[in-house]
Amino acid sequence: MYVCEQCGQESAKWLGKCPACGQWGTMKEFRVKSEKPTSAVARAAMQAAGVDADKNRNKPKPMSRIEANREPRIDMMDDELNRVLGGGLVPGSLVLLGGEPGIGKSTLVLQTVLKLARTRKVLYVSGEESERQIKLRAERLKNVDGSQALSNSTKGEGAHPLENTLGDEVDDNLLVLCETSLEQIFDEVAEVEPDLLVIDSIQTISTETVESSPGSLSQIRECAASLLKYAKTGGVSILLIGHITKEGTLAGPKVLEHIVDTVLQFEGDQHYMYRILRGIKNRFGNTSELGIYEMRHDGLRQVTNPSELLLTDNREGLSGVAIASAIEGVRPFVIETQALVSTAAYGTAQRSTIGFEGRRLNMLLAVLEKRVGFKLAQKDVFLNIAGGLRVTDPALDLSVISAVLSSNVDAPIEVDVCMAGEVGLSGEIRPVSRIEQRIAEAQKLGFKRMLLPAHNMQGLDAKRFKIQLVPVRKVSEAVRELFG
Repeated sequence: MYVCEQCGQESAKWLGKCPACGQWGTMKEFRVKSEKPTSAVARAAMQAAGVDADKNRNKPKPMSRIEANREPRIDMMDDELNRVLGGGLVPGSLVLLGGEPGIGKSTLVLQTVLKLARTRKVLYVSGEESERQIKLRAERLKNVDGSQALSNSTKGEGAHPLENTLGDEVDDNLLVLCETSLEQIFDEVAEVEPDLLVIDSIQTISTETVESSPGSLSQIRECAASLLKYAKTGGVSILLIGHITKEGTLAGPKVLEHIVDTVLQFEGDQHYMYRILRGIKNRFGNTSELGIYEMRHDGLRQVTNPSELLLTDNREGLSGVAIASAIEGVRPFVIETQALVSTAAYGTAQRSTIGFEGRRLNMLLAVLEKRVGFKLAQKDVFLNIAGGLRVTDPALDLSVISAVLSSNVDAPIEVDVCMAGEVGLSGEIRPVSRIEQRIAEAQKLGFKRMLLPAHNMQGLDAKRFKIQLVPVRKVSEAVRELFG
């Protein structure tokens, strides 16, 4: 059959354009080889052998008789990772972690399993690196208490245990296996019986049942399906590391994402020290959570208070800078929006954004020109979210407009002013969610005044806060409050 690489649509013949997603040239050949008997033949064989097929068949149950106990969670010894996973790792789940090369996927997983191996048995399967490379990386990582994680020796054959220098004890719960054959991996798994299986990466694993090279769509699909079956039947949690394509999506994208239970994306600019862990799909929790890490020479450090790190120390007298109170998941943080407006050098105005959606910036610039009267059609506009973050909260609209106007008129905004509000097409300031958490975060960081939508003032006890709340209904009102 032919399978679309983008959406997983199947077809019996090759098509130039996928009928489901509309993409061109994405239909790839997928060889199907079935050696299993049909269901009718299998049922007859079971009856001939004296096995009651009805007992092994799943039957429909009334909803009232289905027990819905809360899923137990495995503590990953990492608050940021636990938050994104929905409270911890569910036993028997299949988790996919994706990200660009060199972003820190293997570092995050290795430093997590180093701490997790104190209480659980972990099998780390690597198809890209040797045992020595994994050992050298592990030696650079530190534990929470600052002690060195691993010693300088690796012993044993097959799946090798890494020695941990916690006192004089040797921790044999973390085993390393360098193998790319799925059948060999399952043989070692049957012998080791781990609590957590790590595959680094799924694109390097291949199975003998499919006649294609590792990393192809058919190999990824077959290997992921086999691992999912093992996870569900054996109750073992499996963590997969996946590659990213040039477009920024997971390789073998929708086919692989449909199979797994949870999809996590590790992102960030390699020139910045901050890394963001997002939940793209999660069958055991919500996908609005966000984990923030700081990349250091000794590994990834959890950032518990990102607001203080994302603000410039000295903003006084700088135009084009506005502070917004944003929320990603359940976490509020204050973020700095930077804008630069200049005359178009080549006649055609440029629109460039980093960390903010470009189409939304064009919409906000159109609102400024139509509703407020600022002509920006012949000017270049550059927008940057400080710290290399990518924020999707619509409450950043007001700060984006304020930063653009501040740079356009070259008038700085007062350093003790914060804001939050969504801008509509008619120029109105629309209400935002969880306004009390946004106000509390701004107050904690020492801001004296905050602009917020007037609709959010309804039912809000302003006396609880020591920060001055300025309600605004339109963009024009916000401009008068900021620039007079």
